[in-house]
Amino acid sequence: MEAGSRTRPVLALIVLCLAEMLVLLDNTIVNVALPSMSTALHGSFSGLQWIVDAYVLTFAGLLLAFGHLGDRYGRRKVMIIGLAGVGVMSVAGALAGGIGEIIAVRAGMGVFAAAVFPATLALITTLFRDPRARAGAVAAWTAMAGFAIAIGPTAGGWLLEHFSWRSVFWINVPLAIVLVVAALVLVPESRAPQTGPLDVPGIVLSLSGVTALVWAIIEAPQNGWVSQPTLLGYALAVLLLAAFVLRELRAPHPVLNLRLFTIRRFSLPALSITVAYFSMFGFLFLITQYFQGVREYTPLEFGVRSLPFAIAIGLAAPVAVLLAQRFGTTAVIVSGLLVLALGMYIAGQVTVDSPYVGVVLVSMILMGLGLAIVQGPATEAIMSAVPEDEVGAGAGVNDTTREVGGALGVAVLGSIVAATYKVQIWPIVDTIPDSIAGPDQKEFMRETAMSIIGLREQQQTSPFAARIEQIIDQMKIAVLDGFHTATFVTVGAVLVVALVVAVALPWRRSANQQSVLLGWAEKKEPVEVS
Repeated sequence: MEAGSRTRPVLALIVLCLAEMLVLLDNTIVNVALPSMSTALHGSFSGLQWIVDAYVLTFAGLLLAFGHLGDRYGRRKVMIIGLAGVGVMSVAGALAGGIGEIIAVRAGMGVFAAAVFPATLALITTLFRDPRARAGAVAAWTAMAGFAIAIGPTAGGWLLEHFSWRSVFWINVPLAIVLVVAALVLVPESRAPQTGPLDVPGIVLSLSGVTALVWAIIEAPQNGWVSQPTLLGYALAVLLLAAFVLRELRAPHPVLNLRLFTIRRFSLPALSITVAYFSMFGFLFLITQYFQGVREYTPLEFGVRSLPFAIAIGLAAPVAVLLAQRFGTTAVIVSGLLVLALGMYIAGQVTVDSPYVGVVLVSMILMGLGLAIVQGPATEAIMSAVPEDEVGAGAGVNDTTREVGGALGVAVLGSIVAATYKVQIWPIVDTIPDSIAGPDQKEFMRETAMSIIGLREQQQTSPFAARIEQIIDQMKIAVLDGFHTATFVTVGAVLVVALVVAVALPWRRSANQQSVLLGWAEKKEPVEVS
């Protein structure tokens, strides 16, 4: 074999992992910038949630569609279009003048990111045919997620230390340009030889259903958990998602192949990834509020202190794949879920005065380890269960479970914090004299604890400074009370899934499983790779 043919897959893998990093980097950098955006643009708590979830929702809702489009028109082609789109939308984000514009831009970025993410995993699957080489490539792909999380808060903190919040959008532009060129030069095109018509009704129903569900959860603290708008949102979500399931069961070429979920080695790892990302996205959203709202760290201080969480993911992800090959997927996934639950439980013990080197650091490391132990083996198991001419669609399913879990994590856990904050802080805000805070300031205080920063700066020389400090302390306590409740909800969800996986997923790979999967794949035409 010539040296060029041996090194090209490795170079292509590097490009694909960097493309994955760009998509994930955008989310983590924006998380760090949320308090700065809130202060500069007077964004509400739900507005901050929508900055995160607008991206996640369009991303999650369109992963399946772009996975199919990649199978049909070329995975590299779809990925390149996505990278270019992310760059263009980043320019629009940098020029945005309000929270509403940023939410719209983030939704657009999510659309193009959905074109990138499944293509990276699908191309890796077609590039590396040997099972051991493929497992190693998937391990590198999952480890890159940890690196992106590591560099995101730190890079975002550095940017915010020297530039405005707009810099977190500008940074994407040169990265996208370089990756488009590198993909054209180094990544071979691949596509499936046979595809059916695109399931447009399925795409519309899935995106609409998930959006309705997350909207109802995010807005519930403001509207009331059993108010008419909230209940109507839940009812609409149930109807749309039920219609989506019926559509997919009857469609000749569904966007979501529901037969995959009859394979336990596909469905249960997918469930594990969903709850793992539910925990991770929720944890990152909450820890941002804790570090920058409660502890009042600068963005850079927050970024540096979040490094152990991300480094744990980057180091543990490839090791977890190797352990799964040695001890079996089930044992590793269950262990990872238990570590994740322990990390979240310890996070629930954090107080206003907790030292960083203690429960905060331990919980972050355990959360990172748990996520890494789950996602690597689970991803490898999912992709091994998918026929090779459907790897784009399979990657879309794999990635959708992550993003839906992440969107629900931010929505559910963020709403628990917002509801607790509302109950404890709104009555206090109503008693503040107008001489201390005007109507606009009071409204901002009701909406988010991030108002703490601006409130203290404005009242440093005020005769009411002592009273302001008391209010700030109460705001911090309210945030942490909601944080504690949210962590216990997460621990319960993770433990339930760990039990389901332990009982329902085989602990040993059956002797004929690999031959069954290979036989299924062999019934299809081979994948075209050019």
